[in-house]
Amino acid sequence: MGAIAVLDDSLLLVRRATEPSIGRWSLPGGRVEAGESIIAALVREVREETGLDVACGPLRGWVERVGVDYHFVILDFDATPLTDDDPVAASDASAAEWVPFDTLGTRDLVDGLLEFLVDHGVVEGGGPGIP
Repeated sequence: MGAIAVLDDSLLLVRRATEPSIGRWSLPGGRVEAGESIIAALVREVREETGLDVACGPLRGWVERVGVDYHFVILDFDATPLTDDDPVAASDASAAEWVPFDTLGTRDLVDGLLEFLVDHGVVEGGGPGIP
């Protein structure tokens, strides 16, 4: 699952430190552990990857990502940051930042992320570098 956390027209992103898509920017998130609820997993993953605490909101949308040796079904939830602290990368992230909406098109985002954000009303299309 992934967290769509927004603060002051910026989106919380992490640079992936592991495959798939190592080195590319994505929403913080990850896998649900055995016996863990999706909500608890989202809160845990955001804290592990960014050091930030969030409250999990409603499901915003979902996507499938299929590769040679993986098939992920990713549920993306709105997430409310509980502070306005700067994120600190850890766990599976090599960097974590609040990225202004108007610069998203300049980042090396994971495949399909920008289109997802536009299609699901997180950001408006047609801005600089935004389809």
